[in-house]
Amino acid sequence: MSLILLKMRGFTSAIILFRQFNQGINRSKLTECLPRYSRGYAVIPPPRNSEEKALLAAMLRVDHAGEYGANRIYAGQMAVLGRTQSGPLIQHMWDQEKKHLQKFNEILGENRVRPTALLPIWNVAGFMLGASTALLGKAGAMACTVAVEESISEHYNSQIRALMELDPEGYRGLLQIIKEFRDEEMEHHDTGLDQEAESLPGYQLLKTAIQIGCKAAIYLSERI
Repeated sequence: MSLILLKMRGFTSAIILFRQFNQGINRSKLTECLPRYSRGYAVIPPPRNSEEKALLAAMLRVDHAGEYGANRIYAGQMAVLGRTQSGPLIQHMWDQEKKHLQKFNEILGENRVRPTALLPIWNVAGFMLGASTALLGKAGAMACTVAVEESISEHYNSQIRALMELDPEGYRGLLQIIKEFRDEEMEHHDTGLDQEAESLPGYQLLKTAIQIGCKAAIYLSERI
């Protein structure tokens, strides 16, 4: 009998301690531990219809492809100029591109969007473009950077306009990411100009040719 009473007292004490603990919880602190996005998605809300789904898939696919290509271009530049005075500057820009690519890898996975089937081509083409222009010297590498980053920035601006028209509140997270990356691409563009990209003989011709290639890559990556 005494043993039963002891167990009952222990059980009662446990209930009292639980109630005291529960009452002592700071609910505001508990809320701080919840995920930042409580809407059920990380960056992009579920598309409302098949048309919006297709639009977002194409948008994410081409952004991922662009950042992938930029990474390969900087890899090619570093292969040629990595041990020169331009190496640390190119490496800095490449490190930012790596961050961009990593983020779009995450977003593609979260939204089950396949990357473009042309990645093997962009792998080789991007590296060759970076390396071949770097063989022209620092000015050549910077001319390539100006051309590519200007194309990417313009493309990001067009996406920002499209998302603002579609649903600026719902796509707030994606807009923030694109704006941040756009600004860093423009920094790279301005750095290229500061590093005398325009001093390269035939600069305008090279820039035009690269940007035609960028537009073709954007068109194909959205669709394939």
